[in-house]
Amino acid sequence: MKPYRFIISGGGTGGHIYPAISIANELRKRYPDCAILFVGAADRMEMEKVPAAGYEIKGLWISGIQRSLSLKNLMFPFKVIKSIRDSYKILKEFKPDVAIGTGGYASGPLLYAAHKKGIPTLIQEQNSYPGITNKLLSKKVDKVCVASDGLDRFFPASKITLTGNPVRQDLLNLQNLRSEAVAEMNLDPERKTLLVLGGSLGARRINQLIDEHLDVLKNDVQIIWQCGKFYFETYKNKAQDGVQVHAFLNRMDYAYAAADFIISRAGASSISELAIVGKPVIFIPSPHVAEDHQRKNAEAVVKKDAALMITENQLEEQFLSTWNTLIHDHALQEKLSTNFKKLALPKATEHIVDLIESFLHAS
Repeated sequence: MKPYRFIISGGGTGGHIYPAISIANELRKRYPDCAILFVGAADRMEMEKVPAAGYEIKGLWISGIQRSLSLKNLMFPFKVIKSIRDSYKILKEFKPDVAIGTGGYASGPLLYAAHKKGIPTLIQEQNSYPGITNKLLSKKVDKVCVASDGLDRFFPASKITLTGNPVRQDLLNLQNLRSEAVAEMNLDPERKTLLVLGGSLGARRINQLIDEHLDVLKNDVQIIWQCGKFYFETYKNKAQDGVQVHAFLNRMDYAYAAADFIISRAGASSISELAIVGKPVIFIPSPHVAEDHQRKNAEAVVKKDAALMITENQLEEQFLSTWNTLIHDHALQEKLSTNFKKLALPKATEHIVDLIESFLHAS
């Protein structure tokens, strides 16, 4: 039997790229001789990240519509037409058994063309409020994998499977790692630890918040502050006894294992990881994300009594009171942890690939 061939499209942000790479890794694990080709937007970060993960990628001339009036918007119809034509050409040459999309501009033309050619298609939606590409594609594709309840408001219910988002497998046994993590990160085992996460690039408003309230926070906890590479030069001098400042954390499993409390943005992948981690979290969603995804993601968790949320425009009036409530209310801490763990779907990647396999066995 000839080796299986899979084509995967997802990009624009890490939230689309890393799930796509996780799916590819699981496919390669199950079918070591399979062929995998990625398709991305020619000028986006997937053109760098995917080859770094060991996979070939082809780029399409595609981008989104600008929110403001822009000459670039006049080019959008031409980009779509050319990208669909190029997608047909790629599909004809590569001859995939299944086409998989994880969101982003390029997945629209590719999955549309795959559907038209009769190739089995599957999309994976990371957010609790889907992006426009996946909303449109859901009417065409065969299966839709989602990470939270209630998406039958946007997608055909008959196509939906709740799988969760792919997450790092090194997060599954954190309870056995705490002592090692505390020692490796030079933390005081007798003190509680706050982990602050703003993403690899950093989050300006979260960094300002921690800087502003550092004296109050360090009285309650020791702090692992991941400020991001863009802000490290600004905040590295804030490191002191009980306060660590990092541009990037290479061992997220250690950071999560050592943490007692977490302040974080609310990207879909982060939420999926934090559900497995199961620590009390204060979400501060980024207001600069398309379609306000992060606020909607955080709200979906807050509605389950599984986390707290403060929007950026409420930080001045709400942060200290929220923090003081959380740090002193042990029943609240326990409730948030317990409820967040209930939302965890640690075998998401395996479940998604099981669905992809169902296409192979049906053909």
